[in-house]
Amino acid sequence: MKSKGIEFREDVKPSDAQAIRDITESTGFFSEHEIDVAVELLDERLAKGTRSGYFFLFAGKAGRPIGYACFGPIACTLASYDLYWIAVHSDFRGQGIGSILLAESERIIRNMGGERIYIETSSREQYGPTRGFYLHCAYEEDAILEDFYGPGDSKVIYRKVLEGSGDARKNSKT
Repeated sequence: MKSKGIEFREDVKPSDAQAIRDITESTGFFSEHEIDVAVELLDERLAKGTRSGYFFLFAGKAGRPIGYACFGPIACTLASYDLYWIAVHSDFRGQGIGSILLAESERIIRNMGGERIYIETSSREQYGPTRGFYLHCAYEEDAILEDFYGPGDSKVIYRKVLEGSGDARKNSKT
């Protein structure tokens, strides 16, 4: 699929580890430990396939990965998914690629039977634009877990009920 000259792919390959590292490092948001965790999810997917529960969507231009999302079903739920990661290389931010990547991830999740997506992020000031992005993309702030990551660094959880899902038709809130 292409949109705004962006090519999408869901298959994963070993070279994606370096792409994920490059994309996440470029943002300036994540610690080295967090970047290692992002790469570990890809390693898990490469080792176990879809049994890992991690699904990826890469956005690219001219064959270069410039953004990605990682998501998967939440264990012990019927139709809820976590969006674990979404990041766009800093060279391409501000072009609407994150919104397109998120919308395409939502489409895939809906096709997999997902009805709700949950996203968590930090309450630190640095993540203000991230929280604004989720609100702009029609996610609702669902919960705040005070001091979750550390003193003064709460976990903010967002939720979106997907349009066209059975849950969305029953839920007049969204």
